[in-house]
Amino acid sequence: MAEFLDVLRTEKKYPVSGAVYYGLHRRLMGVLKLDGHCVSDGGYLVRSLYFDSFFNKDYYEKKDGVECRGKIRLRTYGGEGPVKLEWKQKRGSQQRKRSLILEKVDAMELTEGRLRCLMNYDSPLAMEIYAYMVSQAYNPRCVVQYRRAAFVAAMNDTRVTLDSELRAHEGSFDLFSPDPPLYPVGPIGGATLEIKYNQFLPSYVKETVSAFQLTEQACSKYCAARRYGLGGNLL
Repeated sequence: MAEFLDVLRTEKKYPVSGAVYYGLHRRLMGVLKLDGHCVSDGGYLVRSLYFDSFFNKDYYEKKDGVECRGKIRLRTYGGEGPVKLEWKQKRGSQQRKRSLILEKVDAMELTEGRLRCLMNYDSPLAMEIYAYMVSQAYNPRCVVQYRRAAFVAAMNDTRVTLDSELRAHEGSFDLFSPDPPLYPVGPIGGATLEIKYNQFLPSYVKETVSAFQLTEQACSKYCAARRYGLGGNLL
C-alpha cells in the first residue's frame, strides 16, 4: 500500500506587507516552535507543479469564489526529499488535503502529462485522482516556488506559515530543475500568512497575529502564478 496522508482542518490566509513581515516573523519566533523542516529561521524552499483542466476549471472556480473547489499538485521541498501528489478540496474555511508519496520517476512522468503511472500504486486515492484527471482532461499548467518559514504548536495541530519570494513559470514544468526559469508573481517583499488548525485557534496565537491588524483574504499562489498568462496583471 502506498503511503497516504489525509488531513481536514480550518485554514485562514492573510496578505502581509514587507514592512510587517519581519516584525511578525520575530513575534512568531517568540511564541511558537519552528517546524522540523526548517533548518534555520530563514525557512525552506517549496516548489509545486499545478495541474488544471482543459478549460482551467480550478483557476476560475478559485477566482470566482466558488465555495466547493479543489486543486491538484505535485510538491517537493527544495528539490529534495519526498515528492507528494496532493489533492486539496475546500469547502468554505474547511480544507481537506489528501497526499500520496510518489517515486521520483513517476513524478517525472506526471510532469510530462503522462498519468498512467498512477495505476502502479495500490491506493484508492491514486485511482481516484487518475480517473478524475483523465475525465476532466487535466494537464500540467505552472510551476510555483516560494520560501516558507513554518511554525507549529501541538494544541489543535496548529500550524502557522509565512510564505515569501513567490515565483512561477507557466512554460516549463520541470519540477526538478536545479535552476528553473522563474519570475516574480507577488508584491516585492510581501508574503502570505497561513494559519491552519483543528477545532479552534489557541488564544496566544490569535493574540500574536491580531496585534498586526491583518485582513483575511482568499490568497492563492496558483492564481497569482497564472493570472498573467490568462490575461490579468502580473503584480
